[in-house]
Amino acid sequence: MTSPVRWLSSLAVLFALALPARADDWPQWLGPQRDSIWRENGILDKFPKGGPKVLWRAPVAHGYSGPAVVGGRVYVTDHLSKKTVEGNPFARGKVEGKERVLCLDANSGKEVWKHEYDCPYNLSYPAGPRCTPTVSGGKAYTLGAEGNLFCLDAAKGTVLWSKDFKKDYKAPTPMWGFCSHPLVDGKKLFCIVGGKGSVAVAFDKDTGKELWRSLTATGPGYSSPAMIEAGGRKQLLIWHAESINGLDPETGKPYWSVPCAPIAGMSIMTPRKYGDYLFVSGMFQASVLIKLASDRPAATVVWTGKRDTALYAKNPTPFIDDGYLYGIDLNGELRCANLVTGKRLWQDYAPVGGKRVVSGTAFLVKNGQRFFIASETGHLIVARLSPKGYQEIDRWKMLEPTGKAHGRDVVWSHPAFANRCVFWRNDKELVCASLAAE
Repeated sequence: MTSPVRWLSSLAVLFALALPARADDWPQWLGPQRDSIWRENGILDKFPKGGPKVLWRAPVAHGYSGPAVVGGRVYVTDHLSKKTVEGNPFARGKVEGKERVLCLDANSGKEVWKHEYDCPYNLSYPAGPRCTPTVSGGKAYTLGAEGNLFCLDAAKGTVLWSKDFKKDYKAPTPMWGFCSHPLVDGKKLFCIVGGKGSVAVAFDKDTGKELWRSLTATGPGYSSPAMIEAGGRKQLLIWHAESINGLDPETGKPYWSVPCAPIAGMSIMTPRKYGDYLFVSGMFQASVLIKLASDRPAATVVWTGKRDTALYAKNPTPFIDDGYLYGIDLNGELRCANLVTGKRLWQDYAPVGGKRVVSGTAFLVKNGQRFFIASETGHLIVARLSPKGYQEIDRWKMLEPTGKAHGRDVVWSHPAFANRCVFWRNDKELVCASLAAE
């Protein structure tokens, strides 16, 4: 006779097997919760021989922006120009062209609608927009490299409202363009803008009405706003060229501020919260771990960076897992460090091609117990990361690197993971491939 315990256990297993595979959207920068976690199940463990099945390829023009996937549609931005100017780290390049917002069918890659506008560039790395569209409540919010913010009807592509950061806020285009991905929270749209008193601006997400503006700095930086809960309050995080700040999202009033000033105003990564800790880092010694107060909105410094501790993210946002930092450092080394102490445990160049490269870039997204790593080489990598080291499971050459940086070819765009697929682009095509388990 089968015991009740064994019978119930067998029933639970059968029920789990009968559950449909989880399918999620990827509506914004870093995913549904902006935490670089892909929560869908039914995903392959390693790539099939010859690589995953490519479902479609769609032509796109130049751009660093990643796609967003919502409700069976894909949203991506690009810059259509007659010439390409190779990126020079500290020199602006002038390129005539149009910025475009493209909406594609997620099942076929066919164009649903397109919004375009004249947009001449005068910035470093003038190869297209940087920001992933933010899609929420039937609206698509896009920000171009020269500060053109649009709220579009996600179904039709019609303009509902728009802002021009340079004209409306007298915010000069940063050296590397406007890069901060807009954030929707409740009825507000939060943007990092620039200009006097308007580094951070909150808009009514439906009308575009300005609700408040806050902060002045030498530059807006390139990081994105983030929303957290700490000290019994919601706090809006703004990391500009000089400091990381916690604001009241209702009023823009600063709660606290901690200095953290990377060279050339290059605050890039999105702030990462883990428990009561908050981490930001940039080039060289611009790295800080903050302890957030539990009883009020306040912050104290746990440690600040030294070149031989922690990691110093330049382009990609690091990941914090079980108290350990994983991220790509200045020269492409994937590093692991203890979050609380900053002690480095290991480093590995494998994700960026196996050697030291200036501004090496790879994006980390966790799914289950492993990571999908999108390398600048165009490879999609499956790997396990732990305090013991980097364990690569498989890799697949998904895209050809079409961008230029530091004398090499790169892909510097973040993929989207949705519908058990990966959506990734270079300067010529947007590719959708199935990552569903057989």
